[in-house]
Amino acid sequence: MDQKKVIIYTDGACKGNPGHGGWGALLRYGSVEKELWGGEANTTNNRMELMAAIKALKALKRACHIKLYSDSRYVIDGITKSLPIWKSKNWRKNTKSPVKNQDLWIQLEKLTLSHHIEWHWVKGHSGNPGNEAADALANRGVRELKNSIRKAG
Repeated sequence: MDQKKVIIYTDGACKGNPGHGGWGALLRYGSVEKELWGGEANTTNNRMELMAAIKALKALKRACHIKLYSDSRYVIDGITKSLPIWKSKNWRKNTKSPVKNQDLWIQLEKLTLSHHIEWHWVKGHSGNPGNEAADALANRGVRELKNSIRKAG
């Protein structure tokens, strides 16, 4: 059976770094689109970039052929180049310092195992409709988080 072909755009946003953050993902399968977003308090932009990819992959119900687009070199280079090196060095960088966000890198790697994923970097804020949509979703995540904190306070 052929794998579903899915296109995913992901983005993260943070107001302050660390600060209130949001993540967003746009998934496309044929003419069907699914939007995902969320937010976290006291986080970083890099964590939100990773979370966007994690949440997008978690939303898939079976193995897929995926083209994943992100404007984050941190995510794209991390998953395609750095991850095997970090693992071989017991989650240490060349400087011997610990790899940041190890918990999320482990989750992301685990989620990639059942899919065929092509990772693509796209320049942010350059008019790419999928990237702009993911950016809007990430910012929606920040907005909704701030609103919920305001209402709770």
